[in-house]
Amino acid sequence: MELYGIAEDVAAKIAAELREHGLADEPLGVDLVEMPILMALRAEGIDVVDGQQVFLAARRTKTRDEISLLTQACAMVDAAYDELYGFLRPGVRENECVGLVSKVLYDLGSEYVEGVNAISGERCSPHPHVYSDRLIRPGDPAFFDILHSHLGYRTCYYRTFAVGSASTAQRDAYVRCREYMDQAIALVRPGATTADIVQVWPRAEEFGFPDETAAFALQYGHGVGLSIWEKPVFSRLVSLDHPEVLEEGMVFALETYWPAADGWSAARIEEEVVVTADGCEVITRFPAEELLVAGRKYWTVGGELNTRREAQSHLNTRANGSN
Repeated sequence: MELYGIAEDVAAKIAAELREHGLADEPLGVDLVEMPILMALRAEGIDVVDGQQVFLAARRTKTRDEISLLTQACAMVDAAYDELYGFLRPGVRENECVGLVSKVLYDLGSEYVEGVNAISGERCSPHPHVYSDRLIRPGDPAFFDILHSHLGYRTCYYRTFAVGSASTAQRDAYVRCREYMDQAIALVRPGATTADIVQVWPRAEEFGFPDETAAFALQYGHGVGLSIWEKPVFSRLVSLDHPEVLEEGMVFALETYWPAADGWSAARIEEEVVVTADGCEVITRFPAEELLVAGRKYWTVGGELNTRREAQSHLNTRANGSN
């Protein structure tokens, strides 16, 4: 947008400071910048260069205080998931879930809820990264990614639920998604590389994508700190050719995905880990070892309704592309 001379004024002030300190002919490293200011800096004759890589390199490992803040940020999301688990039921909408999570986080002191991905039903495979006003129905899968900031430190934290009941296809997808996660976490220790981790994850073609570019960010890992995506990066797209060595004090999120055999449901799990001297510690603690079924329990004349419902009847099938 037009800044009405503000960009030029900012650039002139920066140029004056550089001249005063004898740095006018030196490159100026910039992390993030708006285009009008970048153009105004260049018009002042300033050599603007990429400073983002310097900052990312400096933030690769975290101090004890930073790890405490990142852990607290995750604890706030633990609480949000607990409230969400109690709220999920047939008839609520994805956007209502987003509102609930946002309120819990702000009540706990979050300074900024950047986003809550809320994906349910047929939107799960393939899945977008935005919520809708879709009504959640019995038997739906629903997964969420909660991103917020606590004193500047961020979270990226997926969980998957089944609402009311889960089919065998949904459970199988979750089990496989969890296995990829556990295999990856088991390899995390100082001296291991990002290539070691991604080698245990499936190739893009194994879960329905033509190549790693198309599947990017589904089997994925990324540093978490003052921003959501920091170093190191874990992806079959880049890590096999450009491995990064893991170091004590790194904090990153690992996320896995698997589409179910029914063609529309899926599982998504994400854990944040801290690299320790001899392994790692998981700091995302809301239960995710097995697929959780949310919503009230139902009772029949024969007792409690089984939450594993492969085929409720011949009528409970997809029709006209709907669920």
